[in-house]
Amino acid sequence: MTQDDTSTDAQTEAIARLTREVERLNGHRFVRIHNSFWRLVLFQFARGLAFGLGSVMGATILVSLLAWWVSQFEFLPLIGEWAAQIVDQIEEIR
Repeated sequence: MTQDDTSTDAQTEAIARLTREVERLNGHRFVRIHNSFWRLVLFQFARGLAFGLGSVMGATILVSLLAWWVSQFEFLPLIGEWAAQIVDQIEEIR
């Protein structure tokens, strides 16, 4: 066997491995979703809903905890009373 035959065999094997890998990637769920316009639209819509809901819930919890924490400062009369009113209104809603 000559050097050229060995090189050609190695290239053929590399191309075969690359072909198998591309076939495997084409079967991946991410690629299948992006192959269909409507699947992609529905996926992005659901993703946006989940992101929006998580953002609203996270901000609500964060603001509630912050308002409660600030209401504990009684040595600052203006801020403490204001935060206490916010906590009272939050508790009325629940």
